[in-house]
Amino acid sequence: MSRIASIAELYVHAIAIEREAAERYAELAERMRDESNEDLAALFAGLAALEKEHLEALERRTAGVALPPLTARDYKWLGDAAPESTARELVFHLMTPRHALRIALRAEQRAQAFFEHVLLTADDPALRALAREMAAEEQEHVLLIERMLESTPDRLVHWEGLYEA
Repeated sequence: MSRIASIAELYVHAIAIEREAAERYAELAERMRDESNEDLAALFAGLAALEKEHLEALERRTAGVALPPLTARDYKWLGDAAPESTARELVFHLMTPRHALRIALRAEQRAQAFFEHVLLTADDPALRALAREMAAEEQEHVLLIERMLESTPDRLVHWEGLYEA
């Protein structure tokens, strides 16, 4: 993980993270609605809205600020495939609610780890404070998804359990 040395660098990474999260949560919400899983659809739609709000807040904060270039591919949840690709559609078709939650959890954990890394390696106190704030937001998302994961049953049949009685 490269070292972030400025607030502008942190902002450009945060914008990429929030944009990707907002887009993927909206897709997951749609997928869960297709599955008639309204609880998870509502969770993912709420997270999409929250991430979009974070993105808009970051864009307002950085209006007029020269941000360094960044390729957003580092923050792709499901690889670099185009959204309309067959492989991507297959992933969404086969995805169970637990799979969707695990994908979301891993993405939130990566974002939290990124911001914590900045917090631990930055020299600038203002940069550390901003990274701390962003890591705390990601931690809230991690905890929310973990709670949903605990209460979401696995749709797989556990064959071994069928033979015990």
